[in-house]
Amino acid sequence: MVRLTILGSGSSGNCAVISTERTTLLLDAGLSAKQICLRLDACGFSLDMLDGILLTHEHQDHTGGIEVLSRKKQVPLFCTALTQETLAGSLQFRSPPSWRLMTTGSAFEFQDLRIESFPVPHDAVDPVGFVIADEESRLGVLSDVGFVTNLIKDRLRNSDSLFIEANYDTQLLENDTKRPWATKQRISSRHGHLSNEQAAELVREIAHPGLSHVVLGHLSDDCNDPVVAARYIRQALDSSGANDARVICAERHKPTPTIEVVRPRRDASVSFCFAAADETGQLALL
Repeated sequence: MVRLTILGSGSSGNCAVISTERTTLLLDAGLSAKQICLRLDACGFSLDMLDGILLTHEHQDHTGGIEVLSRKKQVPLFCTALTQETLAGSLQFRSPPSWRLMTTGSAFEFQDLRIESFPVPHDAVDPVGFVIADEESRLGVLSDVGFVTNLIKDRLRNSDSLFIEANYDTQLLENDTKRPWATKQRISSRHGHLSNEQAAELVREIAHPGLSHVVLGHLSDDCNDPVVAARYIRQALDSSGANDARVICAERHKPTPTIEVVRPRRDASVSFCFAAADETGQLALL
């Protein structure tokens, strides 16, 4: 069974744990190494348990902790050749990391997991999404992406759970006075980030009655609202017949509780949950 634990997700840093009975992988490492270690411990993991780090792309909010982490423990870094080249040239590794290069669009086996990457449109050198599966469960991962391609829909279909970006609310972004016009244009461009509406449309097209969870990540702190984002996805799920799927907005400042990618047989009647917007970090269930 694949399990997903979000250590933190937002514009300042993104990091999650993909785990099975045999394997523990980091999905990106955009928090500081100190925070990653603290949050791993808080979730019942440890740095010593890590079998590798899976990278979606080279941006700082997805890779900021790997240099220090690589000093603490030598684990394989899974990424594309272009991402590896960019990181090797921009980070000061004390010793060469153990790179494991992926070919975009291909799949590989690692311990009890099958990991398939696919290309996504974003302003990085070779950004990818993932489908991560074992014999029981299939997790679709879509991080930073400017728009949803037919290939993305095809790869994410039949996922038991989804971890996808819902970066901004269109109206909140338009009304934001702190960001210059050029930054807003970059965020909403075809190589920027997904809005709530775009994420909901993706879910509407690929949802199915067996879908267990939709976990929303990379929510903007001031240009999105977890209640609003969750409402968009809830409506999309209900319109597609996936009424039992839960919606979870990943938290920025603390871990989000672990989910099992496949819905347990003892399925709860809770429709969805989202992280409270205050600093307490409590989850509210609706």
